[in-house]
Amino acid sequence: MQFEVWAPQAARVTLHCGGATRALARDEERDGWWKGDAEAGDGTRYGFALDDGAVLPDPRSRRQPDGPDGLSAVVDHGRYAWRADRPGRGLPGAVLYELHVGTYTREGTLDAAAERLGHLVELGVTHVELMPLCPFPGRHGWGYEGVSLWAVHEPYGGPEALKRFVDRAHELGLGVVLDVVHNHLGPSGNCLPAFGPYFTDTHHTPWGAAVNLDAPGSDEVRAYLVGSALAWLRDYRVDGLRLDAVHALCDTRACHFLEELSTAVDALAADQDRPLFLVAESDLNDPRLVTPRHEGGLGLHAQWNDDFHHALHTALTGESQGYYEDFARAPFAALAKTLTGGFFHDGTYSTFRGRCHGRPLDRTRVSAHRLLGYAQTHDQVGNRAQGDRLSASLSPGLLACAATLTLTSAFTPMLFMGEEWAAGTPWQFFTDHTDPELAEAVRRGRRREFAAHGWAEEDVPDPQDPATRDRSCLDWAEPESGIHARVLAWYRGLITLRHHEADLSDPDLTDVKVAYDEEARWIAFRRGDVRVAVNLSKEPARIPLGLAHARVLAAWEPVETPGADGVLELPGESSVVLTQA
Repeated sequence: MQFEVWAPQAARVTLHCGGATRALARDEERDGWWKGDAEAGDGTRYGFALDDGAVLPDPRSRRQPDGPDGLSAVVDHGRYAWRADRPGRGLPGAVLYELHVGTYTREGTLDAAAERLGHLVELGVTHVELMPLCPFPGRHGWGYEGVSLWAVHEPYGGPEALKRFVDRAHELGLGVVLDVVHNHLGPSGNCLPAFGPYFTDTHHTPWGAAVNLDAPGSDEVRAYLVGSALAWLRDYRVDGLRLDAVHALCDTRACHFLEELSTAVDALAADQDRPLFLVAESDLNDPRLVTPRHEGGLGLHAQWNDDFHHALHTALTGESQGYYEDFARAPFAALAKTLTGGFFHDGTYSTFRGRCHGRPLDRTRVSAHRLLGYAQTHDQVGNRAQGDRLSASLSPGLLACAATLTLTSAFTPMLFMGEEWAAGTPWQFFTDHTDPELAEAVRRGRRREFAAHGWAEEDVPDPQDPATRDRSCLDWAEPESGIHARVLAWYRGLITLRHHEADLSDPDLTDVKVAYDEEARWIAFRRGDVRVAVNLSKEPARIPLGLAHARVLAAWEPVETPGADGVLELPGESSVVLTQA
C-alpha cells in the first residue's frame, strides 16, 4: 500500500513499517509531500522518521493502539460489514442527547454505551452526540486534548467499536453526532509541529499558539482538518459534527475555514444522498455562522445557544457570578428575549465583557432549529468547581420546569446524559495525564481557578484522582425508582408531545408569543394552539393565558384548566402544557 506524509521542512523522511524501513520520495506534484509503497495490511504498525530523528506517529493516523505517543496502525475501513443501511437524519425535528463514552457506563467503552442505546430510544431522542473520541493521554478524560484527529481513543474500543456503535444506533433509528476539536491539540503527545507549520504565533488562543489557518503553509493545515471531518462522516457514517469553540479558530483569509468546511460537508452530503450537518459552539452570537453561504454566511447548519442556557439557569438558581451577571438583573425578561429572538446579546451591552456583544438574528430568515437550546451541558456542569448538576440544588418541580422550557421551545433541544432522570451523580473535571509535570500543573491550575471564586482547595476534586472519574459515572439503578423515575417519565412525555404536536416542532421564532412576571416568577408562551406555562415560585401563580377552553397535554402537578376569564391557577414550582380544546 502507499504511505504519504506532509513534511515540508524535512530533508529526508523514512518510513518504519512492520519492522522494515524505506526512504520515501518527494511527491513531484504536491509541494512538501513524501510518498512510498510498503507491504502492509490492517493492523500493521508504522511511523515516520524525519531527518533520521525519532519515529513519530502519522499525523493522519487512523489508529493509535498504544496511545498518542505510540506507532500508528493501518486501518482497512473496507473490512467492516455494515448492517444498517439508512439515509440518515437531519436536524429539523431533532432532539439531541450529549453523551460522554467514558462515564455513560462504568465500563467506559463504546460497546458498553451501545448496549444502553435502547434507553435513548424509549426516551424519544433522535440523535446521540458523542463527546470527542480522538486519542488522548491515559485512559480517562473529557476528550478535548486529543492529538490524532483521524483516530479513535483505544480504551474506548478503537475504530471498530465506533463503527459498531454507529451501526447499532442506526439500526435503532438514532442519528450520531460527533464532537470534534479543531481549535487546539494536545498538549501531551502532540507531534504535529515536527512535521510542519500546523501552528502559528500570528494568533494566540487560551491553549497557546493557534492552529495555522491563515499563515504560510495553512492550505495543507486546512486540508488536514477538512479531511479529518469528512473521514468521520464518510468512514464511520456519522450524521453530523459538533465543532468545539469555533470562536477560537483565528482566520483572516477571505474564505473562512468554516465556510470551506461547510462547503465540503455539503458536497459529501450531496454525493452520498443523505443529510449531513455541522453544529458550532460559538461565543460570538453571530448569525452569520448559520446563514447560508449564498447569502454571505458561513453555511453551518446550527449552533449552540448559550444565551438561552444562561437566562434559564439564572432564573432557576438565582446565580449571578461570571457570565450570569448579564442575565441576573432581569432573568425572566432575558429568558423571554431568548425564547422569541434567539440571542439575549444581540449587539447590546454586556456588563460581564465590558462592551457590546453579538448582533441581531433575523427571526424571519433564521429557522429556530438552527439554534440548540439546553438546560445543562458537559461544559455548564463539568466546569463548575464540584461538577454539580441542577439536580444537586433544585427541587424536582424546578427540574421539571427546566425540562418544560427546553423541550417546548422553538429551538432544537439537547439534553446532557443523566439529566432526564435527575441523576444524583456529579459530572466532574477529570484527567489521566501520564506526564507527571503536566498532571500537577492541571491539578494546581484547577485549584487556583476556583480559589479565586472562594472555594477551599480541598473542596475542588483532584482531576487526576481516579475517584473523580468514578464519581462521574452514571448510576443506572437510579432511573427505576423514586423521584428519578418520575422525572424520567416527565421527560419522555414532553419529548413525545414535541414529536406529535406540530406546533411544538414549528421552528418559526416569529410565532412565539411570551408573557412573564419578574416578581411573581412565572413565564408563559404560545406556539400556535399550544400554551406553555411555568411557575418557578414556591407560591401558586395566576397566569392570564387568554384561553378559556383548554385541554391539558402535560402537567407536573394536577391543575385545573383556565376558567372563563382565561386565567390559569398554576401550583408553585410546576409547569403545564395545554392546547385549544
